[in-house]
Amino acid sequence: MSDWQDSTRASYLAKGLASRSGYGQKPALLIIDFSNGFTDPDSPLGGDFTRQLETTSRLLAEFRRGRLPVVYTTVAYDPDFGDAGVFIKKVPSLSILVSGSPLVEIDQRIAPVEGEQVIVKKFASAFFGTELDVYFHGLDVDTVIITGCTTSGCVRASAVDSLQYGFQTVVVREGVGDRADGPHEANLFDMDAKYCDVESERDVLEYLGALVDDGGLAAVADNDFRQWWQDRLPTAVRS
Repeated sequence: MSDWQDSTRASYLAKGLASRSGYGQKPALLIIDFSNGFTDPDSPLGGDFTRQLETTSRLLAEFRRGRLPVVYTTVAYDPDFGDAGVFIKKVPSLSILVSGSPLVEIDQRIAPVEGEQVIVKKFASAFFGTELDVYFHGLDVDTVIITGCTTSGCVRASAVDSLQYGFQTVVVREGVGDRADGPHEANLFDMDAKYCDVESERDVLEYLGALVDDGGLAAVADNDFRQWWQDRLPTAVRS
């Protein structure tokens, strides 16, 4: 940590902030916006998230080994952008994310497999307008583990909402990225103080390994619930 982080954290702890919420027993992996429009460094929205994708890939392997829920998000708009609201006025580069474009597809380095959900969102939070909370609560998920981009934008918004919907929330430090270091580090620090636990990949993998090896705790939806989710949520583009 930097000097300001050390001193601020000490001040926060003295005031009753920056405690730990910890892990639960039934985690889900939430992968925020690792679509081509964000993971291609040549895209106006993009950055080089190679290391974050590698971390996500290792987490995916453990979630799949334990048959634990995995949800991806992508941002995609109608061609007339009538569903983009004020967001597209604030961030005009979002106009490249048109439904059906390769830019809204999940990066093939972490491509979804059968049974993993991909939901389309229109704004920053993965929970806003998507009923993702309904899906997770229906699976008795109690812990949401987050990777993706960007740390200061959609990751942060999703982490805040995850807390507000009652989930223990963990942001994987090596699994999230931003377009600049300053916003990335500042938002990791602030989220860790108020909304989630920012944890290392190693610690998260140790938690998952112990959980999976212990057996039987995977929060797997039965076929009826999966079908209900597909029928109810039109923004789910893959199951």
